[in-house]
Amino acid sequence: MPTIPPKDPIPAGTASGQWGDLSARVMSGAAMAVVGVVAIILGGVWFQMLAVFVTAVMVWELWMMISPEAPTPGMLLAALVASVMSGQLHVGPSPALALFFVVPLIGAWAVRHERVTFFVFALGIQLAGWGLVTFRSEFGFTWLLWLVLVVIVTDIAGYFAGRTFGGPKFWPKVSPKKTWSGTVAGWIGAGLVGLGFMIVTNAGASIIPISMALSLASQMGDIAESALKRRMHVKDSSALIPGHGGLFDRFDALLGASLFMLAVAFLLDVPGVAF
Repeated sequence: MPTIPPKDPIPAGTASGQWGDLSARVMSGAAMAVVGVVAIILGGVWFQMLAVFVTAVMVWELWMMISPEAPTPGMLLAALVASVMSGQLHVGPSPALALFFVVPLIGAWAVRHERVTFFVFALGIQLAGWGLVTFRSEFGFTWLLWLVLVVIVTDIAGYFAGRTFGGPKFWPKVSPKKTWSGTVAGWIGAGLVGLGFMIVTNAGASIIPISMALSLASQMGDIAESALKRRMHVKDSSALIPGHGGLFDRFDALLGASLFMLAVAFLLDVPGVAF
């Protein structure tokens, strides 16, 4: 099983140490942003296909982190999750959503260890993917754009503030690189996104604290995946994206945000958030 490589010998205070991965992150991030924005704008089957693809790949990456010695079952599970997702993305909440439990249960039975871990993460990935498509279909482009922008701004603000200011770690045992300065900067950035949407849309003032809560949820998604990687002793979920690792590494925060908004939509009636 692969292990986390030793830290770069370049001192963290140098430009190379702080920003050495910035070029690759920017280029690959820009490419993903273009694909994502186009799919969000088009909506319908185009966004659904992107959600199915990304969800299936993340389930495969999850399998490969937990059981890298057996890649074939992971590919089969990815194909199965794609078929389940494509069959259920067109429907709203219904008993048919119980099919989302099929892949986690099969995977939990197939892996030799970390069965509960696989079940929880695989189920969360599928529900988050379904939630994003449901949000786009039922609430429209502007609503999903707000959610995605909150996640992106949280990540960017956290990255630059953390690298610039450093300081105490937010949760060193789980995510040793995440600092309180970056975490708080993410909340502030998300609040500003909410303020912007309050000004240009008919969203009420509650969009600001909800944006900040959504920011925290996205950070928890990132931390949850970091905890998984540390538990599995891997650096990245895969090597598909230069500077970012795998799709799970890139979309972990969006998963947390989607699951949070699913809970809000089902459990609460928050006024002033519908655009």
